[in-house]
Amino acid sequence: MRNRNVLWLLALTRLVVDVLMVNLSLTLAYSLRFTAPILPLQEVQSWQDYIGFAMIESVVYPVVAAFRGMYHFRHNPSRIDELQTVFTTVSIASVASWAISAFLFRDFTYSRALMGIAWLLAVGLIWYAHIIQFQVHSILMRRGIANNSMLIVGTGELGQAILNRIQGSPEWGYKVLGFIANGTGSYPGSVEGVPILGTVEDVDEIAMRNNVSDIIIAEPHLSSDQIMEIVNRCNKAELSIKVFPDLFRIVSSEAVISDINGLPLINVRDAALRGWRLTVKRAVDVLFSGLVLVLLSPLMLLVAALIKVTSPKGPVFFLQERVGLDGKPFYVIKFRSMRTDAEVASGPVWAKEGDPRATRLGRFLRRYSIDEFPQFINVLLGDMSIVGPRPERPFFVRQFSQSIPRYLERHREKVGLTGWAQINGLRGDTSIEERAAYDLWYVENWTLWLDFKIMLRTIVAIFKNSNG
Repeated sequence: MRNRNVLWLLALTRLVVDVLMVNLSLTLAYSLRFTAPILPLQEVQSWQDYIGFAMIESVVYPVVAAFRGMYHFRHNPSRIDELQTVFTTVSIASVASWAISAFLFRDFTYSRALMGIAWLLAVGLIWYAHIIQFQVHSILMRRGIANNSMLIVGTGELGQAILNRIQGSPEWGYKVLGFIANGTGSYPGSVEGVPILGTVEDVDEIAMRNNVSDIIIAEPHLSSDQIMEIVNRCNKAELSIKVFPDLFRIVSSEAVISDINGLPLINVRDAALRGWRLTVKRAVDVLFSGLVLVLLSPLMLLVAALIKVTSPKGPVFFLQERVGLDGKPFYVIKFRSMRTDAEVASGPVWAKEGDPRATRLGRFLRRYSIDEFPQFINVLLGDMSIVGPRPERPFFVRQFSQSIPRYLERHREKVGLTGWAQINGLRGDTSIEERAAYDLWYVENWTLWLDFKIMLRTIVAIFKNSNG
C-alpha cells in the first residue's frame, strides 16, 4: 500500500474514532449525571433531548479538528503538545456546538454539569485514543509501512549527522534512499552504506524516479542561488524541501519573519524572557519549589539519614561551585552520591554512566535524580530556576566559551534543574555543542507552556533514564 493511501486511512480512522469518543463522552456524562448521579439531582432529563446536540457535535468537532490540522499525521509528535491541541479543539467544538444547539433548540435547557463532565471526558478519551494511534503509526513506520522516502543533499559531516539521527529514530517514519553530491567532480559510491545517487544537477529526476517525498539540503557550501535552483528544479515533483543550515552551529533560534514599515526582515535573535515573563517564571519557581520541598521533606530526611549511615565519613550534602545568571558563581546543593576523594587524582571530570566513583547508595540516587532534590533550595533562594540551561562548573565554562560560539549567551537566563537539552537526551557526557544549541533555543523561544512541558517530560524521563 502506498504511503499516501496509508496516511489517508489513518486520518479517516482518526476522524471516525474522534466522533465515537465525542459521543461516548456525552453518553458517559449523561449516565454520571442522571443514571448514577454524582451531583445533587433535581430533575432527570431524557436522553432523547441530547441526541440533537450529539449530532451537532459529531459534525462540528471534525470540522474544528480538520482546521487545526489534527488529521495530518506528524512525525514523532509530543504527547504533551497533543494534549494541549486536543484540549483547545474540544473546548472550541464544545462551545460552538452548545451555541448552535441553544439557537436551534430554544425550548430546552441543557444541564451545565453534564456538559462540563462531557467536555472533560472528551478531552481525556480523545487524547488517549490519539496516543494509541500514535503507537500504531510508530509500529507501522518501524516496519517500513507509511514511511517517507528521503534524499539528503550533501555528503559531508552535516549530511552524515542527519543520516545517523534518522537511522537511529525509525519512529520518525523517514527512509533515506540516498545522498545527492554537490558538484560534478569525483565522489565515492556511498556514504556509510547509503548510495550516492547523483549530483544536484539531476536531483529532480532522481526524486521523481524514486518517488521521493522529502529532501533535506545539508550542504553548507551551497549558495542561496544554488539552493533556489534545487527548489526550482523540484517544482514538478510533489515533495517537501527542508534546509539544514550551517548557521545552526551559531544561531539556535528559529528564524522569524518580521517587518519594519513593509521591509521584510528575518529575526535570528530575540529575548523571550523579559518584563512580565520574568515575574511569571519566578512566581512559578517559588510556588513549585516551595510545594516540592514541603512534600518531599520526609523523603529527603530519609535519604540524608541513609547517606550518613552508609557513608559516615563524608557530609550529607555536596556543595559545588557552578556558574549562573550573567556568569555569576553560586554553590549548587546536592545529596552526596560519590566518594569524598572522587576528584583528588583526576581533577574536574564529567560524571558518566556506571561511574566507579559513586557509592552504592549514590548510584541509586543518581539513577532517579534524587541526588538533585536539594537543588529546589537553590531555586527557592533565586540562584536557579526549575527550567533552564543546566549549570556548569567554572572550569568547563571557561573551556567551552573559548571553543563554542555564543556559549556564554546561555547564561543570559537563570540556570535550571532541568532543561530543553536534558529532555532531548543531552545530559551527562554528551555533545556540548548540541547541548549549547538546545539551551540557546530555549532561551530565545521561552513560553510558560514550554516550561510546563519540560517539567512533565522530565518526570517521565527520570524513570526511563538510568544515566547519572
